[in-house]
Amino acid sequence: MTNETQQDVLTSELRAELTELASHYPKKRAALIPAMHRCQEELGGWLSPEILEALAEFFELEPVEVFGVASFYPMFHFKPVGRHVVSVCHNLACHLRGAEELIEKACEVTGCKAPGQTSPDGEFTVLRVECQGTCVNAPMFDLDGTFHENLTLDDAARILENAKGAKA
Repeated sequence: MTNETQQDVLTSELRAELTELASHYPKKRAALIPAMHRCQEELGGWLSPEILEALAEFFELEPVEVFGVASFYPMFHFKPVGRHVVSVCHNLACHLRGAEELIEKACEVTGCKAPGQTSPDGEFTVLRVECQGTCVNAPMFDLDGTFHENLTLDDAARILENAKGAKA
């Protein structure tokens, strides 16, 4: 990717923000994860291949290194997502306490046909994710960065209904 292309993806304002962000870390590359969060937030809610390449160039890394970091974490998206993202944990503790039913309820309430898809109105994306570290309070989901734990199906439906029309 050329500098011209990188600047098209990373605006001068965003580049300045990432430069400032990186200045708070002992090594520039240590700011990669917060930079990916910021780019995803600023540039449409997902990390396109162009954004990943621009970040690689900015941090003087290989694109595969940036992709490797981004693909490890469930909070980074590689395709457009809904305004609201529902990440349902399905690891062992959540699974044993009803995660599959919770995923089905989340899809039903949001209008998503299946996990990994976005509702036809573009409001919700429901994702099946690995352990979120709240095993003692299973089952759970993360809605737009807020954990909801010890969920019943009725609780989940109420929370998701309340999110309809609410700003993410």
